Order: sequence, then structure tokens, then C-alpha cells
Amino acid sequence: MQRWRGLEDIPQDWGRSVVTIGSYDGVHRGHQLIIRHAVDRARELGVPAVVVTFDPHPSEVVRPGSHPPLLAPHHRRAELMADLGVDAVLILPFTTEFSQLSPADFVVKVLVDKLHAKAVVEGPNFRFGHKAAGNVEFLATQGKTYDFEVEVVDLYVTGAAGGGEPFSSTLTRRLVAEGDVEGAAEILGRPHRVEGVVVRGAQRGRELGFPTANVETLPHTAIPADGVYAGWLHAQGEAMPAAISVGTNPQFEGTERTVEAYAIDRVGLDLYGLHVAVDFLAFVRGQAKFDTLDALLVQMGQDVEKCAELVAAEGAA
Repeated sequence: MQRWRGLEDIPQDWGRSVVTIGSYDGVHRGHQLIIRHAVDRARELGVPAVVVTFDPHPSEVVRPGSHPPLLAPHHRRAELMADLGVDAVLILPFTTEFSQLSPADFVVKVLVDKLHAKAVVEGPNFRFGHKAAGNVEFLATQGKTYDFEVEVVDLYVTGAAGGGEPFSSTLTRRLVAEGDVEGAAEILGRPHRVEGVVVRGAQRGRELGFPTANVETLPHTAIPADGVYAGWLHAQGEAMPAAISVGTNPQFEGTERTVEAYAIDRVGLDLYGLHVAVDFLAFVRGQAKFDTLDALLVQMGQDVEKCAELVAAEGAA
């Protein structure tokens, strides 16, 4: 799959394509419906399927300081899109200047002049251009002028997550923030993932017999509520069952929120400086401060045992 950053990265000889545009944070099951439809349509027409997305999130430029927590960094979104059959991802740097583009100018500069769209696939509430003035109806009128089709796909899937609310990135972020990682996984179609580089922490886990990978998460990452979770630690091409702690470590008067993963029953792991990923499978308990260190150690042992059971049960499902 090709990855382009900016319009200038698009090959000059790029031909017709089927395009879908959106932030697509998380590439959740609703997004997957649109992207798969775009890929299927591209195969029918014999042209590539292209996803256009933005960096940073448009809200950060339009309303500075409002950047939402991100469910997936751009490289992860690209991986997920590649798995769906996408041929190219175009990341457009979202600047103040770019935000001023009228819907008509956006169509010409991006869809017509650069991507030579043959069809554009979007959800019913798609908005674009300056002050989000463009919608799918406007896009359809532009398509008649510039010879591209517009197809609208209903991305609204619902389930038990969020009490039956339609699946969305906003709902997923809320569930993650509440610690409902199982509800988030229902929407995403996979566990919520946090990524980053392993850095040296206070090394208390090692001293207590549970050495953890202290993950320095990427900017704006959606991090689950404080507590203990069962999940997986992905490192060096391996997925290891893990007990994951999120929080400030109140037992030792900590103030900084951290994400730490203990690879269950693994000895001698040296992950410092490596980029790793942590998948959250299930919430185990909230963050707590114990009366004694011995009580903490007993609880940690029980946590690890519970996490191992949950991961094993998921693997057998």
C-alpha cells in the first residue's frame, strides 16, 4: 500500500481512483463499512482505492486545544486500512490555510486535479471544506460537473456498547476513558491499543517481582481509566499475555499517569528503547492504595492470575 503525505507526494501519473475522505480515527466497524465499500467499488471499476485523512485532527486547527484523544496513530490506521484492501492513504497536513479551502476548491484541488476521482464513497453526515460547509449533496452536484460518482454508505452500526448508541469514534473514546475496554472492542472490532517506547521508570515493579514495561505513549493517545487490565504486550513481533496497570501509582505517592505492562511469566525481557503496543482486553479492578506493601503484593499476585485466566479464555474463544 502506498502512503503519501501531502498532495505533492501523489505520483504525477496517478490515474482514476475511488476515494473516501475522513479522520477515520480508530477505523472502527462503522468506518470499515465505508472503506470496504470503497475498495469493492474500486475493484469493480478496475482502479485503486484511496483513503484521504488529515493530520493533525481538524478540530485542533479550528479550535486549538480541542484535539480529541486518538484511538489509533496514523501508521496504525494505515495498517488497518491496508488489511481492508486500500491501495493508498493520503495524509493531508491540516493547516490554517488548508482549513480555509472552500468545499468547491477542495473538490478541485484534491479529488479532481490530484486523485482523478471516478467515485467518492462517504457516510451520510460527511462534511468538508471551510466551516464544514460541504456535504454529500454538494459533493454529488460537483460529481456531475467533474465526472465522478458519489455513493453514500450508512456507517451506523449499533450493539450493546454504550447502551445501544450508534458506533462512533466519540463513543469509543468515552468508553475507553471510562475503562470499558470491552465495549470499546465491540465497536473497534478488536481490542483498543496503546503504543509507545519503553522507558525507564522507578523500577518498583522489578523490585516487587513483577517487572513492567513502562510505555511512554504517543501524544494525544486515548488512555483507559486508571486501573488494572488484562491484555497483550506486543514486542519484537510477539504477543505476550499481560497484566496492565494504568494510573499514578498511589501506593508510592506517584503523580504522573503511566501505562505499564507486565508480561506474565516472562523472565529476562529487555524492552528498553523499543516501540511496543499494548492491547486492552478486559478491566480487572480500579486503582487502589493498600495499607501495607504485603497487601499490595498479594493483590498483584491475584491480579496477574486473573489476567492470565482472562487472556487464556479469550484465546480459547
